[in-house]
Amino acid sequence: MKRLLRSPLVQTILGWLVAAYVELIIVTVRWRFENRGPVDEIMSGPEGLIALFWHGRIAQGMACRPLLREKPRRVMISLSADGEFIAKAAARLKIPPVRGSAARGGGPAKGGSRAFREALAFIRGGGVMILTPDGPRGPREELPAGPLQMARAAGCPVFIMSLAATPSVALASWDQARVPLPFARGQVVLEGPLRLPPDPDPATLERLRGEWQSLMRAGQDRAEALLVGRQP
Repeated sequence: MKRLLRSPLVQTILGWLVAAYVELIIVTVRWRFENRGPVDEIMSGPEGLIALFWHGRIAQGMACRPLLREKPRRVMISLSADGEFIAKAAARLKIPPVRGSAARGGGPAKGGSRAFREALAFIRGGGVMILTPDGPRGPREELPAGPLQMARAAGCPVFIMSLAATPSVALASWDQARVPLPFARGQVVLEGPLRLPPDPDPATLERLRGEWQSLMRAGQDRAEALLVGRQP
């Protein structure tokens, strides 16, 4: 079964189905945003940036494509066979993938060095680089140093996107992924822009990594709470 699912034909079909479903929820989910102003300001300008959200919120993140307006955007997706249909779906959704990932210790792995260089060039050209920092295999909702190293090298701002939607379907996956149903209500909590100092030492980088991880977790909790507290 795994070999069948990883065949090029099946991967292409899965990518098309995922993209078609996300297009459906793009036009039907009713999103509300908290702290959208700073994002809109940067999206209307020439500066590139990094957008972060947890791997388990990929479906919601794709559905928030209109938030990016006409700004060029790409998404980092691993070179694993399991990431192939997601990459195909992202390309159909006009979010071209950068294929590669980093080792958990922060070093390059599976095309990581090439992907890092490609992402930097794209950000410096004014694009939005979308990262799911706890992917592709976790640990769930843990932020490695890679996104901060990319932001430091690019000299760009970073936004955190925390996403929730109801009703949604919970998948039995390591990241506890949730997929919104059509006509769901959605909540996005935005945090940023976050910026690194010009030349942070290792201790400062680690402190900021912990702070950003806490912001991502707190933002996700807030998005869920706002959604539950709102009347349909």
